[in-house]
This record gives sequence, C-alpha cells and structure tokens, in this order.
Amino acid sequence: MNIYKILDDLGIEYKKFQHPAVFNCEQAHLLALDIDGAATKNLFIKNKKGNRHFLIIMMDDKTVDFKRLSQILNVSGLSFASSNSLEKYLGTSAGSVSILDIVKDTQAAVELIIDKSIFNYSAIQCHPFTNTATLEIPITGIQQLLAHYQRQYTEIEIEIEIENPQAAFYIELSYLYVQ
Repeated sequence: MNIYKILDDLGIEYKKFQHPAVFNCEQAHLLALDIDGAATKNLFIKNKKGNRHFLIIMMDDKTVDFKRLSQILNVSGLSFASSNSLEKYLGTSAGSVSILDIVKDTQAAVELIIDKSIFNYSAIQCHPFTNTATLEIPITGIQQLLAHYQRQYTEIEIEIEIENPQAAFYIELSYLYVQ
C-alpha cells in the first residue's frame, strides 16, 4: 500500500519532510524540523482480554491515564498491545505508527480515538508508514481520508492538570462517523 498514491488519488495536499529514523516524540523534537500542525503521539493499546484494540492519536505533550481511559471507553485493563498485534492489525512497527496506518485496517478491528484538541490545528504531523519521514497534512485532508475509508472515530478531550502535568483526565466523549 502506497500512502502517497492514496493521498494523491484523493487530492489531499501534504508536505513531506525526510529525516533520520525517530522512535519517539523526544527524538522527533531533537530534529527541530520546521513543520506546522499538531505534533502527535500515537499509542496502540488493547483491553485486558485482547479482543479490542485502539489507536490513540493525541497531542505529543500529553499523557494517558489508562485507568481513566478504560472507564471512559467502558473496557477493562487497557495496556500497550504487542508488536505482533501492531503488525497484524496495522501493518506497522513501533516508532512508525500514525493515524495514516488506520487505512491498512481493512477489517475495522482497531478503534480510532482522537484527542479533540488536535482539531484546533489546521494540520497534523504524521508518519507515512515509516519513521524516516513526517507529513504535514491539513486536518480537512485527514477527515477526507477517514471519510473515504468510512472510518468511525471517537473524539476525547484530554487535558493536562496544572498541578500534575503527568496526569491526564477526560471530560467528554463523542462518537463521530465521518461521511
């Protein structure tokens, strides 16, 4: 699957930035690239039984309280999914996962959860199936891509508490179906 062909065929604009491989947000920041848009953290997680998988797209400066997120999503025991599951469901590896990988989930086995604050930006930064490049894609382009693949997603507002910037809480949950 060629993400550039998909984006081009759909008429979705993007800017491509080549760079050395990065495996986490800290390494990406050290590159000091001049990229607009929301810098994101992408987490692939599962419930305790392993029968539900989630791709969490959130601002890179936030953290997830798995216990609270479990309550909001009405699932028990959220934790990181294995690299085998990441390959099986999204066809990617740790360090490369991004919102674009959801198009490889042809069975809709992965539930997409997006931090609502991302939609306050005009664009989003994401890896194009590899961690050696970053794309800047307008939010409208991401919405168009999700609509084309008929991907439902859930928006959650993740806020950082002032007293404890490592703790996050969730105040709103809304289900959206993109058409």
